Amino acid sequence: MASGDELEGNTLNVYAYIVRVDRPVGTRDVTRGAELSSTSVAHHHLQKLETLGLIEKNSYGNYVLKAKASVDGHVWVGKNLVPRLMFYSFFFIGAFGAEVSILLLSLFVDNLIIDIRFIVLLGITFVAMILFVIEGLQLYRKLNPKRIDEK
Repeated sequence: MASGDELEGNTLNVYAYIVRVDRPVGTRDVTRGAELSSTSVAHHHLQKLETLGLIEKNSYGNYVLKAKASVDGHVWVGKNLVPRLMFYSFFFIGAFGAEVSILLLSLFVDNLIIDIRFIVLLGITFVAMILFVIEGLQLYRKLNPKRIDEK
């Protein structure tokens, strides 16, 4: 089985593509679907995945998924590989929503006084939320390029 160090870069993109389409694929399919520069690059990564025991060639010469591997820093959600950073961003989105709710509630409740420290906390939570969302989306887009050939 593959280690997390071997599944990175284009090899990881090719593997994620094969899992996502869930059908036998050839080198041309992979070249287009994983947005690689040439079929020889796709063939190299397909051979690497075959050596790792994650895919195998069928009788028609196409590659099929053999095993679903765990990938460092990512979680499988169905057929999609989602960066863990996305889940951290959800936590901060929830915390920010709760803090904004408390701030809005203070407008209607006379005894609820908002201290400047709470406003600072709100700002820090907002910045953390934005950073995790941006980083998580960048990683997600890197592994899920435009789906031009899937149907």
